[in-house]
Amino acid sequence: MGRKRFSYTFATQILFMKKIILYSLLAIVVIIISLISYVKTALPNVGDPEDLKIEYTQKRIERGNYLANSVAACMDCHSTRNWSLFAGPLVEGTLGKGGEEFTQDFGFPGHYYARNITPYGIGNWTDGELFRAITSGVNKDGKALFPVMPHPSYGKLDREDIYSIIAYLRTLAPITNDLPEAESDFPMNIIINTIPKKAEFSTIPKEEDQLAYGKYLFTMASCTECHTQQEKGTPVEGMEMAGGFEFPMFTGGVVRSANITPDKETGIGNWTEEHFVRRFKMYTDSSYVSSKVEKNQFQTVMPWMMYGTMKESDLKAMFAYIKTLKPIKNEVVKFTAGK
Repeated sequence: MGRKRFSYTFATQILFMKKIILYSLLAIVVIIISLISYVKTALPNVGDPEDLKIEYTQKRIERGNYLANSVAACMDCHSTRNWSLFAGPLVEGTLGKGGEEFTQDFGFPGHYYARNITPYGIGNWTDGELFRAITSGVNKDGKALFPVMPHPSYGKLDREDIYSIIAYLRTLAPITNDLPEAESDFPMNIIINTIPKKAEFSTIPKEEDQLAYGKYLFTMASCTECHTQQEKGTPVEGMEMAGGFEFPMFTGGVVRSANITPDKETGIGNWTEEHFVRRFKMYTDSSYVSSKVEKNQFQTVMPWMMYGTMKESDLKAMFAYIKTLKPIKNEVVKFTAGK
């Protein structure tokens, strides 16, 4: 009888433990499903678009033109570039039409498109909806935007500069160009809803405060996005601005972004201010002609022709700020030809 009672008691305990494990697993599944449901339905939550009506003054339009084409270089991604020529100059008549693709080939966790930002594409957007999309990463329909459009950076800028960019966009010629919806791979299709954040605006520094002003321009230019290695859309920690982001080229081969930290061996630590400015300005010199790029020849995604139109004082401010970055030793092979 003693052995039977022991056997019965032990079996009951085993059954009880199995039930606990099963209930625990079910509870975990319920929590995970609830969490996913919350992220998918309740997020992003950055608030409704502002009831905003921007006055499209000539001053704002001119400032927006400069920012969108020279500093933030919005038109870099939102236009068509001619990749048969060095540095992919913009194709005339495509300003703002969108269509550039960011896919798994570039290490992105999905398939994303630069939107049509001419009046054809955003003509039915309010100023508040545009403002929210640019600064907080939520579109007109309340959907999260993947930060290939660097809304986390734009949300740190001066509100007035965003007003100016919007004012300028309203002046673009409408171009008919319908684009597919973005698609995120799993689990980014869930994570993406957690990325948009409420903007934390700043005030544009005085130009006399060169370091602060240079940092502001550097943020607007989103240099970090391309000059930091990424894994599935996430920057590699400790490699900020050390280059190495890979771009498969339409003309063949892979080009990699440069190390722009002040490291003297692998970065730009030995560059002078004059060298830095000249590197940009050479592409806007009246004598410069963009060379033809043949298959598997060196090419670059850097929009030199756009950044080259920045004011020299702005380039100098950016260089002053870059010199304060942490030097990171990272030898980058700039280009690898395809087979």
